[in-house]
Amino acid sequence: RSCSFTGFSTVQSRKLAKSLSRSSVRSRMSLKPPKAYNSLQKGALIWDPKPLQVKKIFEAVKKGLNEYLETHQAELDYLSDRHKDTKRNSRLAFYYDLDKQIRSVERYIRKLEFHISKVEELYEAYCIQCRLRDGATNMKQAFSLSPSTKASRESLVELYRNVQECTEDMCFIEGALEVHLGEFHVKMKGLVGFARLCPGDQYEVFVRLGRQKWRLKGKIETDDSQTWDEEEKIFIPNLHEKFEIKVTELRGLATILVGVVTCDSISFFSTKPQAILVDITELGTIKLRLEVLW
Repeated sequence: RSCSFTGFSTVQSRKLAKSLSRSSVRSRMSLKPPKAYNSLQKGALIWDPKPLQVKKIFEAVKKGLNEYLETHQAELDYLSDRHKDTKRNSRLAFYYDLDKQIRSVERYIRKLEFHISKVEELYEAYCIQCRLRDGATNMKQAFSLSPSTKASRESLVELYRNVQECTEDMCFIEGALEVHLGEFHVKMKGLVGFARLCPGDQYEVFVRLGRQKWRLKGKIETDDSQTWDEEEKIFIPNLHEKFEIKVTELRGLATILVGVVTCDSISFFSTKPQAILVDITELGTIKLRLEVLW
């Protein structure tokens, strides 16, 4: 039984190897993202794709893009109705201005539709490579349990190479997908601390997303208002990293750690600005207010 299984699997593995070779993503499409966004470039990472995380991000992004599409389609319908009424009432200048707005919204809708199709195309290619990798991995495990022969050892080497190629392709697709995730505009709204915040207190807030960093300093004024040296920062969404927020209190030359928290970005892919209130201390005596617009 083992011998017949080995012979059959060798033929199957060769067919699978050819299929994997034909299905190589990089042979069919260019997936190298621009350098500014290329956090997943070959040679700069450990090959460790995370399909479940990518799926969650993809679904959140697709939902957000469809929300934008619905919003602008509703705007187009409203403008089109006004366009018809204006044409009947014939106010020429207003009519042409309205016509220009309609064309602008139509162009934006086409861009959104293309964006959605591109994200779907990339994710579909990602799923194909993921399934191929799983298939090659399962066959590799089966071969490792069968009697060792020259043919089985050659098949194992070939299957190992195919698993590596699929893993690389998945990582390249993740890098290409990151380019289409847009931008997060993060606004500083201040600290909330009730009795913990006193006039004259100075704080430093450090926000990090992967390699992107934002360090800003603030002071509690005598009228309990707050002044910060920066108010807004743009972050490029990352498939694998969460927001890490660190708050320290500045006392002369000394610094006292107030707290460190992490924040997932999946809920930020929305048409509406997301207000965030983060507990910096364990008891929630000091909170940080941010606003994120995608």
